[in-house]
Amino acid sequence: MRTRQWVTAGTRLLEKTVASLDDEELDEPSRLPGWTRRHVIAHLAANADALGRLVSWAHTSVEQHMYASADQRDAEIKLGASLPTSQLRTWLQSSAQDLEAGMDQLSDTEWHCLVITGQGRTVPADELPWLRSREVLVHTIDLNAGPEFFDLPAAFCRALAVDICAKRSLEGNPNVIIDSVDRGEEFQLRISGKGPVVEIEGPLSEITAWLAGRSTAARQSSWPRLPAWL
Repeated sequence: MRTRQWVTAGTRLLEKTVASLDDEELDEPSRLPGWTRRHVIAHLAANADALGRLVSWAHTSVEQHMYASADQRDAEIKLGASLPTSQLRTWLQSSAQDLEAGMDQLSDTEWHCLVITGQGRTVPADELPWLRSREVLVHTIDLNAGPEFFDLPAAFCRALAVDICAKRSLEGNPNVIIDSVDRGEEFQLRISGKGPVVEIEGPLSEITAWLAGRSTAARQSSWPRLPAWL
């Protein structure tokens, strides 16, 4: 399953990035408004635990939910960000390991069991690795500690770009035709939104960053502004 490979790659990149940061650097702001790097790390640890509950649901047929409520999720992140550094690092690693072990236990049949995501969508369990790969790869960039979208697997970036375009087409976003190149192959994406059509072009990594609301390249300043995504 390619998405599980992306989870593995993302977890390695995340842990390598976090290991490079000392205590004071963990206290510095991330790219997410109002969150330090500690908050991002706590969120990723809590997310692994939460997705693990859905994996357990698929494995045991006992219904479990990612979080009891949005308030409970936010409180867990806030508490996690206040943990001593050693505990926060341990939580990040152990939660990822537990999630991986849980997914290893799922049978072919169990991967098709239906679960409910934190956004209330009913999906088969085989979508959970995709959800986790998005979390670890995109939020590693949000740590603002080195990795950028051009460091991510190209196949992941393309899949993410397609996924975000589909979601944004349902949300009243600008009407955009996107031309890009992936490993020498030209391809086109579309946000079927409102208003006159705007055409943009650029490398896959820049396109994906813009779609995800993580614009950094100078050329993106002239592209349509998009609301938050993840």
